[in-house]
Amino acid sequence: MKEYIKKHLQVTPLKITTLVIFLALILFFFDFPFLRFIELKTLDLRIASRGALPTGGEVIIAVVDEKSLTELGRWPWPRTTIAKLMDKLKASGAKTIGFDVIFSEKETANADAALAKSIARADNVTLGYFFHLSKRDVAHLSEKEIAADADNIKNSRYPIINSTEKNPDDYALIKAYAPESNLKIISAAAVNSGYFNMIPDTDGSMRWAPLVIKFGNDYYSSLPLSILQQYLDWPLLSLNLAGYGAESVKIGDTTIPTDESGRLLVNFLGPAKTFPHYSVSDILNGRIPAEKIRNKIVIVGATAIGIYDLRVTPFGATYPGVEIHANVIDNILHRNFLTHSSFTRFIDLCSIILFGLLMGLIIPRLRAVTGIFFALLILSIFVAVNVFIFSKFNVWLNLIYPALTMAVIYLAITVYHYIKEEQEKKKIRGAFQYYLTASVINEMLKDPTKLKLGGDKKDLSVLFSDIRGFTTISEKLTPEELVHLLNEYLTAMTDVVFKHDGMLDKYMGDAIMAVFGAPLDQPDHARRACQTALEMMSELHRLQKKWQTEGKPVLNIGIGVNSGDMVVGNMGSEMRFDYTVMGDMVNLGSRLEGINKEYGSNIIFSEFTYNAVKDSMCCRELDWVKVKGKKLPVKIYELLAEKKDESKFKELIAAFEEGLALYRASRWDEAIAAFQKTLGIRPEDEAAKLYIERCNNLKENPPPESWDGVFTMTRK
Repeated sequence: MKEYIKKHLQVTPLKITTLVIFLALILFFFDFPFLRFIELKTLDLRIASRGALPTGGEVIIAVVDEKSLTELGRWPWPRTTIAKLMDKLKASGAKTIGFDVIFSEKETANADAALAKSIARADNVTLGYFFHLSKRDVAHLSEKEIAADADNIKNSRYPIINSTEKNPDDYALIKAYAPESNLKIISAAAVNSGYFNMIPDTDGSMRWAPLVIKFGNDYYSSLPLSILQQYLDWPLLSLNLAGYGAESVKIGDTTIPTDESGRLLVNFLGPAKTFPHYSVSDILNGRIPAEKIRNKIVIVGATAIGIYDLRVTPFGATYPGVEIHANVIDNILHRNFLTHSSFTRFIDLCSIILFGLLMGLIIPRLRAVTGIFFALLILSIFVAVNVFIFSKFNVWLNLIYPALTMAVIYLAITVYHYIKEEQEKKKIRGAFQYYLTASVINEMLKDPTKLKLGGDKKDLSVLFSDIRGFTTISEKLTPEELVHLLNEYLTAMTDVVFKHDGMLDKYMGDAIMAVFGAPLDQPDHARRACQTALEMMSELHRLQKKWQTEGKPVLNIGIGVNSGDMVVGNMGSEMRFDYTVMGDMVNLGSRLEGINKEYGSNIIFSEFTYNAVKDSMCCRELDWVKVKGKKLPVKIYELLAEKKDESKFKELIAAFEEGLALYRASRWDEAIAAFQKTLGIRPEDEAAKLYIERCNNLKENPPPESWDGVFTMTRK
């Protein structure tokens, strides 16, 4: 029982991952305020970093700016001035005029009447008003006063309410206690009206535009919606309610997505003045050409700092409130919406789970440095994809929760691994350092479960190298000289193997065996093996020059490389074993090293390696052979250089391949001519000399008609 409890209470990376994901989902579900605040800031950053987008060109803004205040006097201006503005805009051909200001206080009867007449003459004016959203603000108003104001705004009610539920829940909608409307004489002259309330998020920034506010038993449309309705020649405006609140708003055939509160997420198109701003004084004084106003939506609003209609938005803290309305109109007119819905929340939930699991399942399998890079890579990919989806498709997906989940999982597992590995390393080193090889100990330190006999089948590359005529050379040297020479050679070759992340399997006297692709997975193991072989030859040439100047014997080597399925793991007895590779493909690699003697080459690899590196390595086909101990023939290739240096060998390869094709076609004299051409390019080419000798022998002793060009090796 104790063992059962101990086993199930044991901390594991999977349990850590599950716990972190569970906590993240709880915080996401309850919309934890601090993380919500951070997410909103990342939304602002995504909007701002996206830069300015082009507007549709339908909306312009007539601004009460510092210039207008200087030329026309302080705000509020006389109603007669506003009346002149109305007449000027109408005469210039404005199709729709909206006011982001309110005329709720009486001036003089004549002045109010003059403005009302101008509005009536224009016959295209949508007036703005606002709602009181707090009981405290309306405590001084009587029911009669509230009813009178409500009557002034009745033309902004939603005419149609659609619902999928018999009794839709509008609890989430914004509720108002009273409207603050324009004077009755002015309200009656306008064709439409709409509220211009804007409600900031908890951090004070404007991101949402409420398209519906409930007052009494009725639902009212916003100023941008009312302006659009008039501009589009009065399409049907409807509010769609669902069981959880608002589902959407529809104007004509355009469906506007909203949250459950009936708010539209504003897709800000750029910083202040992305939409054209024209000073009211310039319009009144005829300094703005009529063609800039003709057939436009003109919104009249204040941008002067003294009047204070400046808001905090993703593009800064001094964004004109009137321009927010312009963004909303443009968004709806061109259906350029930011999508943030229950479906995107579902995607957010999936992202938290999937990316959390990805981090939790892969990080435990990686080493520390690799894990850092992997975590940063996955996090970077997630952020990049998130930003790309936002910029390309206008979809707001949560950035903070999945990213934070990944970061916390990575940190938690890293701490867990640090503690666990320190315990395991201490245990393993203490138990095995005296009777196991370093390679096995290091492998066990990475994964103690590998402390067992047996292996796995993997696609790997193996490299064998051997010194030519080493026995003869050793007879000419004293034991001390021989050991020094051999150590210098083996050190240089081993350094090359390690440089390309190969595993030094073993030394066999003067021979070296190296493996690529294990114990660490290396998808490019064949390329690494070939690069190692080329660099070993380069390092050997450096040593040969050094040995010549020192009067020492000059060594030459042969290298064989083969790739394929091999058994890799701990091989040996229960008392002592080593991490190595076995199998037919390993044996073939050893045979290929010996074949170099036949062709006078230094590096030979099989067709299996060739298929993996043909796009990155320069080589030539040498032969089609049956090596000793094998029944099936294999194509062999001589490795000459990396692909970037192929130009040096083009003529040689072309001449040799021509000779090889003629040889296999039994056209001996033509083949001999081609191989002699090869010798003209490289006089010391032993492979060409070998084929000339073979051609002469086959001329005298022709092969049978069934001859396929395969050469059978009779020695290792």
